[in-house]
Amino acid sequence: MEVLHNFPLWAAIAAILFAQIVKIPIQFLASRKLDPGLAFSTGGMPSSHSAAVTALSTAVGIDHGFNSSIFAVAAVFTIIVMFDSTGVRRQTGEQAIMLNILLNDFQRFVGEAKEWATKEEYQKREELKELLGHKPIEVFFGGLTGILLTTFLHTLIY
Repeated sequence: MEVLHNFPLWAAIAAILFAQIVKIPIQFLASRKLDPGLAFSTGGMPSSHSAAVTALSTAVGIDHGFNSSIFAVAAVFTIIVMFDSTGVRRQTGEQAIMLNILLNDFQRFVGEAKEWATKEEYQKREELKELLGHKPIEVFFGGLTGILLTTFLHTLIY
């Protein structure tokens, strides 16, 4: 059962869980709306992707040294994931917002047509997910979460 002693793996998993759960009170403080579903969604503050990969990199650095080849691999992986969170995935979310606006306009138009009421449910639209990527500040705090949580866990366990 060596996997139970794999600190980088468990640090990354802990960072994901922590970042996903902490989104709920952060969103509540910002909007005064309680949304437990945030724990199971993408996007939001902090980025659980960034928390996971920085936790992984930090734990690998602690375990194998920050000058090791495996830390270099983990660090490059972290940079790619964090860049992707603010780039491609964020742009996809922005496009989903625009598509949803267009779909809503189309819905209104079609809703006025007589035959709309007789159409099957599968013919009606499904709203696209808009919260896919992260703002740079969300990625930053996700990364900070991963580093701080991993350092804390390492101090606590070892």
